[in-house]
Amino acid sequence: MEDTTKYLIHADVRADGVVERSDVVGAIFGQTEGLLGDELDLRDLRQSQRVGRIDVEISSTKGNSHGHLTIATSLDKVETATLAASLETITRVGPCRADLEVTEIEDVRAAKRKEVVDRAKELLRAGFDETVMSSEEILAEVRQHVRVEDITEYEGLPAGPRVTDSDAIIIVEGRSDVLTLLKYGVKNAIAVEGTNVPDAVAELTRHRTVTAFLDGDRGGDLILEELSQVGDVDYVAFAPADESVEELDHHQLFAALRNKVPYDSVSELNDPREAVAATDGSATPAPAPTDSEVVSPPTIDEESVDSDADDSGRSRTESVAPGTSRPRTTSADSSDVEAADSAAESDQNGDSVPSTVYEHATEVIRSGTDRCRFVGDDGAVLEEIDANDTYDSLEETEPVPDTLVVDGILNQQLLDLAADRGVDRIVARSLGQFTKRPTSVRVHAIDEIAKKPPKKS
Repeated sequence: MEDTTKYLIHADVRADGVVERSDVVGAIFGQTEGLLGDELDLRDLRQSQRVGRIDVEISSTKGNSHGHLTIATSLDKVETATLAASLETITRVGPCRADLEVTEIEDVRAAKRKEVVDRAKELLRAGFDETVMSSEEILAEVRQHVRVEDITEYEGLPAGPRVTDSDAIIIVEGRSDVLTLLKYGVKNAIAVEGTNVPDAVAELTRHRTVTAFLDGDRGGDLILEELSQVGDVDYVAFAPADESVEELDHHQLFAALRNKVPYDSVSELNDPREAVAATDGSATPAPAPTDSEVVSPPTIDEESVDSDADDSGRSRTESVAPGTSRPRTTSADSSDVEAADSAAESDQNGDSVPSTVYEHATEVIRSGTDRCRFVGDDGAVLEEIDANDTYDSLEETEPVPDTLVVDGILNQQLLDLAADRGVDRIVARSLGQFTKRPTSVRVHAIDEIAKKPPKKS
């Protein structure tokens, strides 16, 4: 009955004399019999278990009895109220005159509902706080798992999965630095695990384009010093002063890589970290360079960052105005600077026939022609076509042009075809994202050849 109880009828009983519990129960059954008809006969309701046990608590003092009774029912509201009202017709208990008054009809389900609500509140506070994950937390958890899965080993050293086959590598200090780079999509990093550079890393530097990306502390200086003695370092990048690579967020990490400098430009300085720091916005000042040792603007090219992240690793080469001291550049970039100087001199001399890459780029790209120009190794125009027809024309054209000047976005498909056909250089309005960048083709956006056209006299 307890499982099906809906209501509890509470009533007070008083008798002018001494009575027992059995007297009260007998009076209830006897005086209500036939009162409400067969459907609400108390004996039948008890047998069908629609009314539960009648609980009576009664005591006697000074010749009078008083007590409390409770009856559980599974009847509906109307039936329960009617049954309760019938109890108040009782006038005698045993041999004594008596009075019975219903004080309350309690809804058992309301109490259960309150318990359910209270428990639900408790579960919401304690049961979900530690287990419910937001969408961002779920994605972060999955990314973390993928990053751990991606980290590999090269000769026993923590490394990204592209170290073995990438044309360029990034050398960092420890395993956590490799994980941070993987987090942001850079997969060609390898850790030296301390200031003692392993022989495997030293040998690897002799065959790849190497960027040393080190912590902004004394440990980073020591690793760079040993790397320069046992291996070949092409570029140097440092985390901001007193910070480590593993602590950098996405913006800081790619900013540091963009602000790398050629190792030759800082190798003779007492504190190369300070020289690099002057290019990445940190507060540490760099030693003032002499006229003969001007540090070139920081560059980052896609060959040094093997990344799935974005195109933040494009190379940038600053132009040099005529008459100013030339920044020290790598051999791969020096021809571009010379081309810009030559273009400026040509404009000043009034030569209207384009003879340099910059002049061709000015005519085709800066004028917004939507054309592509095939240029020979002597600077002569071999063919000029609509930019949309570049791929089809390059497949068949003879002789193969030395340079392509395209007023459009350079994509991976055109770059691969140019490499296959032996094109030396491509200048485009802008560069798309490349999954693989052939080393045989020099690739530039128009703004990388020169920021703006040289002024004419």
